[in-house]
Amino acid sequence: MIFYFSGTGNSLWVARQLARSLGCSEPVAVADEIRKAGDGGVCEYALGEGEPLILVFPVHSWGPAVMMLRFVSRLHIRNYGGQPVYAVCTCGDTCGMTDSILSAALARRGLPLTACWSVRMPNNYLLMKGFGVDTDEVAAAKLASAPHVTEAVAEAIRKGCGPAGGTGYRHYLTGTQPWLKSHVINPLFRRFLAGPDSRTKFHVSDACIGCGLCARVCPTGAVTMSDGHPVWGRGCVQCTACINRCPVRAIDWGNITQAQGRYRHPELK
Repeated sequence: MIFYFSGTGNSLWVARQLARSLGCSEPVAVADEIRKAGDGGVCEYALGEGEPLILVFPVHSWGPAVMMLRFVSRLHIRNYGGQPVYAVCTCGDTCGMTDSILSAALARRGLPLTACWSVRMPNNYLLMKGFGVDTDEVAAAKLASAPHVTEAVAEAIRKGCGPAGGTGYRHYLTGTQPWLKSHVINPLFRRFLAGPDSRTKFHVSDACIGCGLCARVCPTGAVTMSDGHPVWGRGCVQCTACINRCPVRAIDWGNITQAQGRYRHPELK
């Protein structure tokens, strides 16, 4: 069973590739599952004997995407019998200690993290100075290498790869100063920029055509339509789906994104 969270399509693409390679059913969107469970509801599932649980999500500020952590905090596997739990995180560059943060969250639900891999994909974060989407050449190179890494991950899952210290394929990009990034910067990001009370700097220009796509793709419902135009409320998790997927580039963040590029996975419809 594969669960995923994706803002601009990178993690969705990886989840679908894994599903095809492993013969799994269509990946399940955690944002939809959280909505169905309602406030405080439990996301409960059953696994078959030997069936792995696979979580696919992007790295946000050197930690798991907030929506995946929220899903894990509600996750309950009925009659859990030791099935492997795998994580595959997509990152623009490095992951820091995303694996250990997720491992601790799973442990609180009585689940182990059997192994964690990372897949480099094109950058999509452009809400802060110094960040931005990749050049076309860099993005193309990442997209070209992703199928090989994803298939290697699928093969490791088929072989029942054990913990990171065991044998099997290991591909996880920690990067430099991981503790600082994941245990100092990431908590600040989750508290002040991606928390339930966070406010956004998103705004819309006169180019808006009122299509409502930004509201439909927002995983938290922070974007609503009013008089044919989007309005941003509290609860943004900075997945960048709205700004990157706007078909007419009518959305910006403050005054720092007007000249920046936009990105969505080329296979995302």
